[in-house]
Amino acid sequence: MRKITLLIFWLFSIGITAQYGKNCEIRQLKINLFNPGIEYEMALGVNSTLDFRVAWQAAIEPASENPIEDFDFFPAITLQNRYYHNFNGRDRRGRQIYGNSGNYIAPSVAIFSPDSRVVNNEIIDGVHGYAGLVYGVQRSYNSGLSFSIDAGAGYYVGPFKGGIHPVVNLSIGWIVNEKRWCVGK
Repeated sequence: MRKITLLIFWLFSIGITAQYGKNCEIRQLKINLFNPGIEYEMALGVNSTLDFRVAWQAAIEPASENPIEDFDFFPAITLQNRYYHNFNGRDRRGRQIYGNSGNYIAPSVAIFSPDSRVVNNEIIDGVHGYAGLVYGVQRSYNSGLSFSIDAGAGYYVGPFKGGIHPVVNLSIGWIVNEKRWCVGK
């Protein structure tokens, strides 16, 4: 019985160690200036984070006949599960990984809640959103300045005919609160 208890304790401790590595920041809160709003990023694993953003965000108008040419600002909530694939390589080359400075791939989901608007002589009302996959780059500096850009494709749904369109997110701002757990410099 004692061996089984020790084995269970050992397996449990391995699971805890696997969940919190030394690469990702445990949590950080950022204020964005380009897309005014706040962003919260928390570690899920060694190289994985959950990024939650509430912002007034620039986005394509998916109800338009030419959605890529029509941009607007909408209130939005965006959620990404980021996997940073190059932390170890950056650390080996002496580059900083502070503030989750690295390149990532992430499934991305966003919900936009605009007011009713006229698009192509039709009144469009209601929320719309997308789900897709993006590749991005994030860099943070000791001064607290942080920026990230990601691009990919997503399937847009809402009070219009759904379709696959490009997704681009740009975030420029400052880290205002952090809990560090990095191996970086």
